[in-house]
Amino acid sequence: MLRIRLRRVGKKGSPSYRIVVADVRAPRDGAYLEWIGNYDPMADPPAVTIKRDRAEEWLSKGAQPSDAVKRILQWQDILEREPLNRNLETRNPEEEPAAPTPAPAPSATLVATNTPAASTEDDAASGEEASEASEETEEAST
Repeated sequence: MLRIRLRRVGKKGSPSYRIVVADVRAPRDGAYLEWIGNYDPMADPPAVTIKRDRAEEWLSKGAQPSDAVKRILQWQDILEREPLNRNLETRNPEEEPAAPTPAPAPSATLVATNTPAASTEDDAASGEEASEASEETEEAST
């Protein structure tokens, strides 16, 4: 499978790229079939030169552009821009979206439970009985 991609050239800290047609299995800076353009990201605005006819020919032969080259080809109007899929649902503008029906409210049933105040009173009473028992054992041991 062929891919149109960037091949880095230039010295450290100042990259520039060649737009090349290469086999997918070839390394980034490895062998390529054809050099079809240049891309200089350090220029303001980024400079792009591309052989339009060669790029269109390789695309017609089935070469797939990398993501970066796809953006460059779209800037140069060689590829059509793909619409952004911001709204995943396809809606008919004539039809209004149906309002969601609210879920029925759960039935309100009260279950009799012990109140927290009653349980704390029971715990306090049992605690008093335990402390009285421990005091009696202490007195008996002395």
